Amino acid sequence: MSMTSNKAYLVRAFYDWIVDNDCTPYIVADAFYPGVAVPQQHVSDGQIVLNLAPRAITSLVMDNRIISFTTRFGGVPSTIELPVQSILGIYARENGQGMMFEPETGHDPQPPAGPGPVKSVPSKEKPSGGTAGDSGKKPSLRIVK
Repeated sequence: MSMTSNKAYLVRAFYDWIVDNDCTPYIVADAFYPGVAVPQQHVSDGQIVLNLAPRAITSLVMDNRIISFTTRFGGVPSTIELPVQSILGIYARENGQGMMFEPETGHDPQPPAGPGPVKSVPSKEKPSGGTAGDSGKKPSLRIVK
């Protein structure tokens, strides 16, 4: 009997474990995997690292096929979409504990078009990661190299 991939279940479990231990969950994704929508300027070596701390994101969806959420990049609200197959790892920023996954096969690792564009969020939908008055603060989402 063939079973479905356990990656979505493991990502959700590690996310909950990291947050329950008051740490910051970071996800590493293959930015060139089909269906990925991330800000292209934050992609490095075909990968992107995203901060999924509850205070930095809103509208989090983690199901068996996609991880999506709304966050801010440079103060601009953006919707991020990551097919579960694009996830390469999840870990706690503070101590590095987490899990890395083998890259999924079956796609060209660097298609000429690059990653998909980020979807802008209408201005009336403000993520809880900050308000318009937070312009003096740095955004919570940071790239880890």
